[in-house]
Amino acid sequence: MNKKWTVGSFFAGVGGIDLGFEETEMFDVIYANEFDEYPIKTYEQNFNIKVDNRDINEVKGNEIPDFDIMVGGFPCQAFSVAGYRQGFEDEKGRGNLFFEMARIIEEKKANGHQPIAVFFENVKNLVGHDNGKTFNVILDTLYSLGYHVQQMVLNASQYGNIPQNRERIYIVGFLDEKSFNKFHFPLPKQLTKKLSDIIDFNNKQSDDYYYTPEKCKFYDILDKEMKDFNAIYQWRRVYVRENKSNVCPTLTANMGTGGHNVPLIRCESGIRKLTPRECFNLQGFPENFKLPENISNTRLYKQAGNSVVVPVIERIAENVADALNNISVQENI
Repeated sequence: MNKKWTVGSFFAGVGGIDLGFEETEMFDVIYANEFDEYPIKTYEQNFNIKVDNRDINEVKGNEIPDFDIMVGGFPCQAFSVAGYRQGFEDEKGRGNLFFEMARIIEEKKANGHQPIAVFFENVKNLVGHDNGKTFNVILDTLYSLGYHVQQMVLNASQYGNIPQNRERIYIVGFLDEKSFNKFHFPLPKQLTKKLSDIIDFNNKQSDDYYYTPEKCKFYDILDKEMKDFNAIYQWRRVYVRENKSNVCPTLTANMGTGGHNVPLIRCESGIRKLTPRECFNLQGFPENFKLPENISNTRLYKQAGNSVVVPVIERIAENVADALNNISVQENI
């Protein structure tokens, strides 16, 4: 049996990337960093790890365990089509946090323990941001650290057997050129999982999830337009859009608000938004993934929308492990 590779996780969120790597049974997450206290609660209910909740700016390479692979879904709001697209110029500094991971790699390198591989996930728009300049800076930074890098945009519905239209850029880098040459991104796979496998169209849910004439000023339009009991709809400010592709549109962090772009369904019990559990299902989290009871639904929606599609991560991680297992640890260090 091949050794388990150790993982250091940054911007860990609720642990979607970490779960995808651990599901392969070829990786062991030994360190996780996350600044937001609410996803930390979810993370620690599902992993046997005490999360380092410091701001990444305060984390020094010699203060944390050495690990083989650095993984991270560094904040994407600065690059997202749903945000302001400010990138590295984001006034909150979110676009610059990638360089904090690069700094930690540099510090690990200085101590003779540079991670032998890196894995990053971000919004598709990162690739074209500022006419590609932002992405080129990221790639150049990884090249300067000695990594051979591959990247690819994958859609969850085409690569994860998850009925969600979610395109993300995945970046994988290896210090060892043999591992780089061995690695390839997964091939597309048939989408066999249906919305009804993930969303409960049949049973009544809590009243909190339902739209009613009393609570929703555009209810009459929803009632008129939403006819299909197995489809996903969205309210688009002034009209209703049905998703004709039989997949859910990209989940976002604001799904609990009840406003623009929130996925809606029609059931026998009425018109409602998705539950937090259904949103986690649409990100490919297993049914036994625990959602804390002492966290509001609004925060759980945000956690799901900010997370990753676990089966896509797992498929990539399997190929990362195959590439690393092609060479010995000694050849990489």
